[in-house]
Amino acid sequence: MDHVKSLVNRIVARGTQMQGGGEEPPNIDDAAGRVVNLLVRELKAIFPAWRQAWPDDESLQAYKRSMVKGFVAEGITQIEQIRFGVAACRRLPSDFVPSVGRFIAMCHPSPELLGLPSEDDAYAEATRNAYPNAGAVVWSHVAVSHAAREVGLYNLSTLPLKTSRELFNRAYKIVCRMVVNGQPLRPILIGLPEKVEGRRTPEVGRAALDKLRGRKKETPSDE
Repeated sequence: MDHVKSLVNRIVARGTQMQGGGEEPPNIDDAAGRVVNLLVRELKAIFPAWRQAWPDDESLQAYKRSMVKGFVAEGITQIEQIRFGVAACRRLPSDFVPSVGRFIAMCHPSPELLGLPSEDDAYAEATRNAYPNAGAVVWSHVAVSHAAREVGLYNLSTLPLKTSRELFNRAYKIVCRMVVNGQPLRPILIGLPEKVEGRRTPEVGRAALDKLRGRKKETPSDE
């Protein structure tokens, strides 16, 4: 297993070196290509209509290169992630090979497959435990409490529903990915809302100050 893991990491490392270097896709050498070849072999066994996706060798090689780029873009670095994708393929009621994008999506298992609460249940639990004077706080899983605390219990209880939900879901996805990768739970960089109203610059600040001073001059003093 360690050997296969190293090959996956090698694929991602080679692809990362190619990023920013134009449209040329990363090359697959013989060693790293084994992972993709094994994956294609599994997909052929699962989907009897695979020739619809790969009618010739050229289309097959293009699929492999695209898969490597997908690994790089989505951070697929563990063989367990690929196994989740293959297992999900076996559950598909279809004879046709999934697209690269769909396979990559299946490499990120749902929380339920990991034995964790769903996003809806996790968010409900986080907001319930963040509410002031909620009594004794009980967490169903450390992953839920970690995501909630990274967002901030105060934020969960005071921010608008849509904003707090987006922040929590983002954090919870990252925590679930840590669980899949067998990584220790670590601090998460929670981004600011994508849209920030207004723009603060020194010029804006000076203009506001000048406006305030003008209003003060216009106000008559008490006699």
